[in-house]
Amino acid sequence: MRDASLEFLQKLVATPSPSGFERPVAELFREYVRPFADKVTTDVVGNVTAIINPDAPMRFMYAGHMDEIGFIVHYIDENGFLFFSTIGGTDVATEIGQRVWVHGKESVLGVVGRKAIQTFKASDSAQTPSLKDLWIDIGARSREEAMEVVDVGSAVTIQGHFEALRGGLAVGRAFDNKAGLFVGAEMLRCLSEEGGVHPDVGLYILGTVQEEIGSRGAKTAAFNINPKTGLAIDMGVAMDFPRGRPEDQGRLDLGKGPAITQGANTNPVVFDLLRSVAEQEDIPFQIQALGSSSPTDARVIQEAGGGVATGVLSVPLRYMHTPSEVLCLNDVQATVDLVCAYCRRLTPALDFTPW
Repeated sequence: MRDASLEFLQKLVATPSPSGFERPVAELFREYVRPFADKVTTDVVGNVTAIINPDAPMRFMYAGHMDEIGFIVHYIDENGFLFFSTIGGTDVATEIGQRVWVHGKESVLGVVGRKAIQTFKASDSAQTPSLKDLWIDIGARSREEAMEVVDVGSAVTIQGHFEALRGGLAVGRAFDNKAGLFVGAEMLRCLSEEGGVHPDVGLYILGTVQEEIGSRGAKTAAFNINPKTGLAIDMGVAMDFPRGRPEDQGRLDLGKGPAITQGANTNPVVFDLLRSVAEQEDIPFQIQALGSSSPTDARVIQEAGGGVATGVLSVPLRYMHTPSEVLCLNDVQATVDLVCAYCRRLTPALDFTPW
């Protein structure tokens, strides 16, 4: 991965974007992709779309969601402590004691507090904590003092920055799905600089909003774009950790490339093309099986209009929806390579009818 690209990934991770509050990362994404796109638009719900060949009759839609899980302040008590709700699904056990940023009138540092273990009763130790047992302490001494810098409705994100680990791995907050957003930006750059896209194929590379609360952005965008085919790039739950049970949901390892999802969520022609492209280009990949509805933007893209030939690629990720997610940078680059190679194979003559 080139240095400038890695720096962009680090900026994406550092930029807050809980569902409904994606503006900062949308501005960063828009600025990065503008030199490589024929056209860049932002729609009414906040999706950012970078387009190559906007007048082409066939349209391909790429979805990498911009939003991340987070929190929202719903009450400030008389002593200045903030009580909060989740945005998206989180593991409460990983949030206790975490330092957070409260994005109010300014970004304010705080800490997620809970009563000290020394005050626990036996029943407390046996119970999983809930959000009602937690609060955010920003150091304010009253509601009035707290409201000088934050409001009810202020978004909150964990303070978890990008760090390199051994073996080409990295840890950071919100790789789900800053990595997928990064892949979209990088594939746009590569295709713009290196070419190879059929002139009658329009590429619509999206940073979608509100995936973590129901893929709302992808649903509206797919309606507007009316693509013939599309890919959703998101994160997959890696199982290569102690006491991981691949027999529960399949094996997915860091360092072995992205997973191509097999099942009802992936059009058979798209699946075969992704797999053959990976094999021809010697790009590492894994197969992931999913029998139920996809928990990604692919679900709503597939159902748009009269139906879209959709596929799902998953970058393996350890410790998903925690403050310290871990991925392999080579997997991210392999995903860029695979999506680029797939897009170069698209032509208006392709028939995605499964049988």
